[in-house]
Amino acid sequence: MCRLGGDEFIFILPDTGADGAAQVASKLVAAISRPYLIGHNELSTTPSIGIAIYPEDGADMETLARNADVAMYQVKRLGRNDFRFFTREMQAHSARALMLSSALHHALERDQLSICYQPQVSLQDGRVIGAEALLRWQHPDLGPIAPAEFIRIAESNGLILPIGAWVLRNALAQGRRWIDEGLPPLMMAVNLSAVQFRHPDLPALVDQIVDESGFPADRVELELTEAVAMDDPETAVRVLDRLAARGIGMAIDDFGTGYSSLSYLKRFNVRKLKIDQSFVRDITVDPDDKAIVTAIINLAYSLGMRTIAEGVETDGQLDFLRLQGCDEVQGYHFSKPLPAQAFADYVRMIEARCGRV
Repeated sequence: MCRLGGDEFIFILPDTGADGAAQVASKLVAAISRPYLIGHNELSTTPSIGIAIYPEDGADMETLARNADVAMYQVKRLGRNDFRFFTREMQAHSARALMLSSALHHALERDQLSICYQPQVSLQDGRVIGAEALLRWQHPDLGPIAPAEFIRIAESNGLILPIGAWVLRNALAQGRRWIDEGLPPLMMAVNLSAVQFRHPDLPALVDQIVDESGFPADRVELELTEAVAMDDPETAVRVLDRLAARGIGMAIDDFGTGYSSLSYLKRFNVRKLKIDQSFVRDITVDPDDKAIVTAIINLAYSLGMRTIAEGVETDGQLDFLRLQGCDEVQGYHFSKPLPAQAFADYVRMIEARCGRV
């Protein structure tokens, strides 16, 4: 056994196969995760263990250590306190992630990133009242890269901060152009990653970008996932209060998929709860999803918050949400995410249909 540094250790088990390695790893997880009483505090550790087998996973120490590291980070992504063997699939994933990480460094300067806007529609009168800014990456050789894949990479290599600032700056500038072109003032919803939200300069950066854009601060809505908000709720309360004091609205995204403490939720300076599409998808047939969506809408109403449901695709879903008192919706039932000009054309069409143009 040796210590690499920090909290990383290597165990070498001579003449041991996969079964023996798994047995040792299980014992390590059980031993390390036991709570310890230090002073008056009970502390717990959640180990993550990656396993590489010689010679299948590498013929030298450097390769074995690298592949065990890949397996360990897979455990971290899946929640920690476990072990996992290295696989060829992980190796392929790791190679692609490395390639995308390198390509992402040049994506901004090479004009490969763009923003699409998905309409957010009021259930009261059918008007478009907002737009969610959604980042897209079109690689010249690999084609479109899914946000779920490259956002995670950008968070791990630190690029999420400049990319996130670029998205906010360009989305608000576009919102200002729409106002200048005569569109009704819309809410502009922009997603925040965990790394952005935890950065100490976030409130100052948002202030600066809002001032530069000329877009009304009270029309800005930053979306934060429930899991990130609850990771450090005391800090979240302070950051949300600072943003709210500037007039910036906040929405809790993917609500219902994480674990919320209601005592903190009522302290959050939040304007809106966003109902995750995983609950919306089957609300016409699944009684559990019906109950969850209804409970979220009632909870938001009791806390003075609005609700928006994402992933709405059918008349049945729309009818149920309207009946339960949901305020806003977005999804393919109305429109897919659109480039800026197509979005403006869509808004004008809806305004004309409503007799307001």
